[in-house]
Amino acid sequence: METIFWFSLLLLIYPYFVYPGVIWFWGAIAGKRVMRRESQPTVTVIIPAYNEARHIEATLLNKLEQLYPQEKLDVIVVSDESTDGTDDIVTMHVGSRVQLLRQQPRAGKAAGLNKAVAHAKGEIVVFSDGNTLFEKDSIAKMVENFADPSVGYVTGSMGFLDAHGSAVGAGISAYMRYENALRELETRFWSIVGSNGGVDAIRKNLYRDIPPDQITDFVLPLHVNSTGHRVVYDERVLAWEHPNEAMGSEFRMRVRVALRALRGMYYMRALLNPFKNGRLSFSLLSHKAMRYMAPFFMLSAFLSNLVIVGDSFVYTLLLIAQIGCYGLGVLGMRGIRLPVFGTLSRLAAYFVLTNAAFAVAVVKWMRGEKVTVWKPRAG
Repeated sequence: METIFWFSLLLLIYPYFVYPGVIWFWGAIAGKRVMRRESQPTVTVIIPAYNEARHIEATLLNKLEQLYPQEKLDVIVVSDESTDGTDDIVTMHVGSRVQLLRQQPRAGKAAGLNKAVAHAKGEIVVFSDGNTLFEKDSIAKMVENFADPSVGYVTGSMGFLDAHGSAVGAGISAYMRYENALRELETRFWSIVGSNGGVDAIRKNLYRDIPPDQITDFVLPLHVNSTGHRVVYDERVLAWEHPNEAMGSEFRMRVRVALRALRGMYYMRALLNPFKNGRLSFSLLSHKAMRYMAPFFMLSAFLSNLVIVGDSFVYTLLLIAQIGCYGLGVLGMRGIRLPVFGTLSRLAAYFVLTNAAFAVAVVKWMRGEKVTVWKPRAG
């Protein structure tokens, strides 16, 4: 039972701590840099939207006002059968630089992107969510990466506005800081797996249509990897969104994203072959597959610790640590914040929430469930 405990604990901490250490070491001795330089190819920004009337005008104007040559930048908004006036707002701005495409009936983000890319004029296609605001120079900095011929896809850094006012917001911010640091390491290692879907870009000639039930910001980067091109993270490219304030919405969103990522990993399963895909396969298994299995390693470590708790004082301390972590997480999820553990409680809450979501997603994936359309901020 001790063997099961220590093995489960190792598998649990591996994707969070061991894997980052391994790729940091590799990057330090044999890392690959991105050869960035100023470049101004033609760019089309695509904004998929479903009932984004509250945000769509600000998002659209934010893209039109980028510090980039106006004659080289246009925007396509693809409305997924919106019913709240989103289309009317976009129509007021339609012209030489703005197109509106309406997708009817609703078919989801992947189908919308497939439709929009077919109309894109730019050599580079930039993706933005309907509520995502870019810094003024984000597109200019993003396209600098494509001056490196090895780069086929770029993602930036997503920040959250007013994110520290809630347990979920604080957890999301901490999670994204960790993910962005990991993406920096993966970029030096060779290529990242996955992207920040609201602030990313692809060479148009590398785009391929994605099945409607697949997650675009995971499958598209993997497709680019399969062509021999790199997917890189640029910390200078900044974008902002408002986080989910409610635990329920964040939980449903995490279940949906994990379920679609699991389906995406299966769809691109040929890339998991370490004999053909070396470093990419290693990153996929370490960063994604092991992460989604973490809740089961947590359960195994906890149950085996219960059995051996009397064997040593060390096992008693480890059990107390687990109970404390999960207890703080549950309290944080219920909005109960202990003054002494305020920040730790919020982080524990998000850790428990995400791993519970991963467990649900794995079960749904094994049942063959899939998600194609959803309400953006309801999960």
